[in-house]
Amino acid sequence: MKRYYLGLNENGPKAKDCLFSRGTSGDLRALSEYLAGRYQGEAILTKNGRSALAMALRAYLEPGDKVIVNAFTCYAVYEAIMEAGMAPVFVDINEKTLNFDVKTLEEPWKGAAVHANRIKGIIIQNSLGNPVDIEAVEKFAKKHGLTIIEDLAHSAGVRYPDGREIGTVGVAAALSFGKDKAINAISGGAVILRETPVHEIEAPFKAPKLSDHLRARFYPAFCSICKGLNGIHLGGIMMRALIKIHWVERSADNRLNFERRLSKFQARLALLQFKKFHHRGEGKLREFYLVKNRDKVLAKLRQAGYYFDAFWYEKPVSPARYYKEIKFPEKTCPVSVKVTKEIINFPLYYTPEELEKAIEIIKPYLIGRDYD
Repeated sequence: MKRYYLGLNENGPKAKDCLFSRGTSGDLRALSEYLAGRYQGEAILTKNGRSALAMALRAYLEPGDKVIVNAFTCYAVYEAIMEAGMAPVFVDINEKTLNFDVKTLEEPWKGAAVHANRIKGIIIQNSLGNPVDIEAVEKFAKKHGLTIIEDLAHSAGVRYPDGREIGTVGVAAALSFGKDKAINAISGGAVILRETPVHEIEAPFKAPKLSDHLRARFYPAFCSICKGLNGIHLGGIMMRALIKIHWVERSADNRLNFERRLSKFQARLALLQFKKFHHRGEGKLREFYLVKNRDKVLAKLRQAGYYFDAFWYEKPVSPARYYKEIKFPEKTCPVSVKVTKEIINFPLYYTPEELEKAIEIIKPYLIGRDYD
């Protein structure tokens, strides 16, 4: 079995980090300066990653433009594109990487040219920390006159196969500091404008709402309690109850907002995590497996005290509760549809030792990839 990578969340924010960290305006300034230096551009701190991505799109593209996006993604990416007044063009993936490649990228230009009309941008997602073949994608983008925007939610600190760090290639880089991301401050984000924007972008000028601030502070404590209850099958029940009474907010429900930024203590946590690494090479954010009889496998995992059900992905654009409004082109993205019926990937709140039993449960059901 391939060794999985758990990213920074092993050293990420613990309950005490969020409950007792005291951020200052200096932490906001220090994080902005660090990101500006690391990615060589103007850094703007945002409420979440989707707000950052929408700002990047607004800065360099025009309303009505079309934007290529991975057909295996999350609702936050779709929301950012729509909020920017643009339209997504979903491109199918390679099941070994969960990313589009040059072969699938050419599809919109085949046959009826009308589909390719006004495609002006491309968002590079690097799914679960798997880097794309950036040299090939750059060549493709240049051929078709596409503006490259990099989404670093899964891949902050990772390098492309040619050695360049993800976030140093496109005109802009968007970061998410949300739950289970490469940099985890519970929520928050940032956009780095690496080239002179076509349109002026206003930085958020309001602090987060008190309710959002408190949810971020208490979330790790709630997770620790729920994790401890998983062994007696009560962790999921407690988390659903916390969501219902709005003490916990599901990541997909963290709405886009251009006026508010992250909390000062979150800026401090994000900066501390960034400084713990120089780069992570090609390490993945989360390892994934394709399995037959996934419902049966998930049931066995639950019986063993694991809760993997809700983690990337239920649908090609997840979560399932938003899927119908997207009108996803399933016929032109068959691999993405197939993968969502087979994928299991490991949440970040388990240690490698805790996951050893989970791997043994999954082994007999593996399909679709070469594992060692």
